[in-house]
Amino acid sequence: MLWFGGPAAKVEASVVKEFREFFRLISPEATPSEPDVIEVHSHRMPILYRRHARARNYVLRLHFNKTVMVTIPRRGTKKFAREFVSSRKSWLEKQWRILEARRAPPQVLRPGMAILLQGRPVVLELRRSGENWELQFGPERTPVANPAGNLRPALEHHLRKAARVQLARRVRELARDHLSIIKQIVIRNQRSRWGSCSCNGTISLNWRLIQLPDPVRDYIIIHELMHLRELNHSPRFWREVEKACPEYRAAEDWLKQNSGQVGF
Repeated sequence: MLWFGGPAAKVEASVVKEFREFFRLISPEATPSEPDVIEVHSHRMPILYRRHARARNYVLRLHFNKTVMVTIPRRGTKKFAREFVSSRKSWLEKQWRILEARRAPPQVLRPGMAILLQGRPVVLELRRSGENWELQFGPERTPVANPAGNLRPALEHHLRKAARVQLARRVRELARDHLSIIKQIVIRNQRSRWGSCSCNGTISLNWRLIQLPDPVRDYIIIHELMHLRELNHSPRFWREVEKACPEYRAAEDWLKQNSGQVGF
C-alpha cells in the first residue's frame, strides 16, 4: 500500500511539475494590457510573442493579417525578442510590400478596374458594338452578354482561349531553340503552380502565364523544358536552367513580388 506523502507522491508531484513547465514554455505569454506594436510603412502592427520549448532561435514572421509573430526559444527573453524585432524592421518592410503585392484580387470585375496583361496593367472598358457590348482591355476585345454584371467570366473565357494558342506556340518555339523534344502541350486552370513536366514529355502550363511579362513567361516555360533533362530540382537542373535562361533569378523575384496580381 502506498501512503500519501510517500515516495510515489513525490514522483507524481515531480511529473506534474514537469508537465506544467513544458506547457508554460510552449504556450504564448500573457498578453499585456497595452500590446507591443511596430510601425511599418505608417501601419501600426501588433507584435505577438510565443515561447516554444523546441525552438533554438528567435523566429520572426509577418502574417497575412499584418500581425508580427515572434517565437522565443526556451532560454530566450522577451527583452531580447523586442530588440530582435526592432533590428529586423527593414526586413518587415520588405515583407509588407510582398504581402501588399499578393493581396487577393476582387472576385467581381467592373469597368474601370485594371488587370495584368503581359506584365502591364490594362483598364477594363465597356464599348458599344451595334446593339451589343464589348469588353476592351489593351488591344484585346471580347463580347459581353451582361454589361451590368461581373465582367470576370467573359474576360477569363477570352484569356483562356488566347492562352491555348499563344502559350502552345511559344512552347514549340522555345523547345526548338533549346533542342527539347515534347510530346504534348496542355493548358490548364491550375491553382497552385505555374507549370509542370511529366516523364513522358508532356508540358502543362497555367493559362494565367498570358498575364506575365514575356521574359517571366519564357522562364517558366524553359524551367519545364529543362525538366525533360533533369526531372528534379538538383544543382544540375539549376545549372541547366541558368544556361538556358541566365536571368532566371530576376524572373523568380518578379513572381515573388507580383504573383498576387495575376488571376485578376
